[in-house]
Amino acid sequence: MGKYEPLGAFLRSQGASLVPMTFEEIEQVTGAKLPPKAQHHRAWWSNNASNNVMTKVWLDAGYETAQVDMGARKLVFRRVQKPLEPESKSATKSHAPKNGSAKRHPLFGALKGMVHIMPGTDLTKPADPSWGD
Repeated sequence: MGKYEPLGAFLRSQGASLVPMTFEEIEQVTGAKLPPKAQHHRAWWSNNASNNVMTKVWLDAGYETAQVDMGARKLVFRRVQKPLEPESKSATKSHAPKNGSAKRHPLFGALKGMVHIMPGTDLTKPADPSWGD
């Protein structure tokens, strides 16, 4: 059992689709301090499975991170699928896409949640007003 596996067990036990947590609560659940990169770098909380060991734990539990607020030291885990069986029970289970498609690049989705579009912004309007003249 890895040091972050208690977080996976905690998330699997949740019935809610959204699980808000502070960094301190995550440390209490895991019994370990978060690494310095988790404290200061938003990218550490991305949902890229090859990002770090803890990311794989929350993804395997069926959750992804959302609404990461580095200043307030909190985030929301959002359920995206049913949890996978722990590796010890299904060591031969493959995490490859089931439809036989090519494996996605490791950076796919790394910037998800990083861009916020203000309400009322027209994304179809040309950025250059003279465009089309």
